[in-house]
Amino acid sequence: MRAISLAALTLALAACAPGPSADISDRKASYGEPLPAMRSFTTASSTPSVRSNRQLAGDFLELTFELESGREIPRLTRFDGEITLELRGAAPQTVRRDLDRLIARLKREAGLPVRLAQPGETASIVVEVLPRKDLQRAVPQAACFVVPRVRGWDEFRKARRSDKVDWTTLQSREVASVFLPGDVSPQEARDCLHEEIAQALGPLNDLYRLPDSVFNDDNFHTVLTGFDMLMLRVTYDRALANGMGREQVAAALPGILARLNPRGERSGPPPSPPTPHIWVEAIENALGPRGTPGYRRAQARRAVDLARSAGWNDTRMAFSLYAYGRLTLNTAPDQALAAFVDASNIYTSLPDTQIQAAHVAMQLGAFSLSAGEANGTLRLVESNLPAVRQAENAALLSTLLMMRAEALELLGRSAEARTQRNEALGWARYGFGSDTLVRDRASEIAALAPVRTGL
Repeated sequence: MRAISLAALTLALAACAPGPSADISDRKASYGEPLPAMRSFTTASSTPSVRSNRQLAGDFLELTFELESGREIPRLTRFDGEITLELRGAAPQTVRRDLDRLIARLKREAGLPVRLAQPGETASIVVEVLPRKDLQRAVPQAACFVVPRVRGWDEFRKARRSDKVDWTTLQSREVASVFLPGDVSPQEARDCLHEEIAQALGPLNDLYRLPDSVFNDDNFHTVLTGFDMLMLRVTYDRALANGMGREQVAAALPGILARLNPRGERSGPPPSPPTPHIWVEAIENALGPRGTPGYRRAQARRAVDLARSAGWNDTRMAFSLYAYGRLTLNTAPDQALAAFVDASNIYTSLPDTQIQAAHVAMQLGAFSLSAGEANGTLRLVESNLPAVRQAENAALLSTLLMMRAEALELLGRSAEARTQRNEALGWARYGFGSDTLVRDRASEIAALAPVRTGL
């Protein structure tokens, strides 16, 4: 289940910036003009996980034999034979294109025998596109979700409160349905495709400690990574079979990983200890929709304190700081800045958290741009663009490019700024969706820039 995105690209610094100059007001007015064509990603590239096979074995077991709720899954389950997918509902063309790209990657990177079902053919996985309000009426906290043993929305509605859709009762996987919204941005729909189809095929858990995976409720990764493809490849390895228990799988994993991931055959630290529920609860309270702003800030502070008490210096510590920074932007910008700097220091020190560092860099770039530090803003943006492009995060990419455009304007490089702004708006159409949201984001970034003097 993919959690509803909780403003991962929050920008709340406009109030800290000086009033807009005439040239900024002119640029904001120009956003009412026709937007450029939507940009989209074409070639995908993922990098292998840097962790040792010993760590990866622990990750696989925790992902495969536990649900997000903490319930134990008694046996390994997977599809046998060819896996077919059927797309139903009013799917935008971008969803169809992104599904084709995902299928190609699953074949190439995970070695799965997956394809689109032919008309009239009974599919293994039904992907049904519905209005967002219908999905949230059924599962309020989910942007999209996957369930076993049903073939489409009508069957799900009849079975939703029965054991039929309980993953722990499966002996094998024969059919599953993925439900995703069609009235969201192309990027959000694509993100749902990746995570929910991956869970229909393989691991069902999400782990906050994973730095390079969509199987993580922090939502930093939005498309399947090299780690995720390896987990799927392991799930369908010939040495495993439906019905195997945790101990059986654990005994087989060293040989499987040595064969599939020889680069991981080296010494390394043991798997990270499980994340205590008390920290997960604090993070979810902080980033969830319920509670006053003060309560949510207090819960983010609690998450930071719990992470420090646990002695963490990993993604969980950095994510706690990032969440705290986001929630204190309006009330205590100095504290938010300090939290973002500390989070950045952790993320940039780790070998597999480049996209997380880029999210923090976006927040730091907003501070830098508001202060009129054009060159500093450019350095922050340019050092993080490669990771963002590789992660295929169009929303974040467009925001960083808008910041770059404003920084170039501050330096008097208006022609370059126009080129950057045009590219940013093309990516924003994929990342944010509606023209209104695209223009709102562009206006927010323009409002960060200070008044230029002496021109």
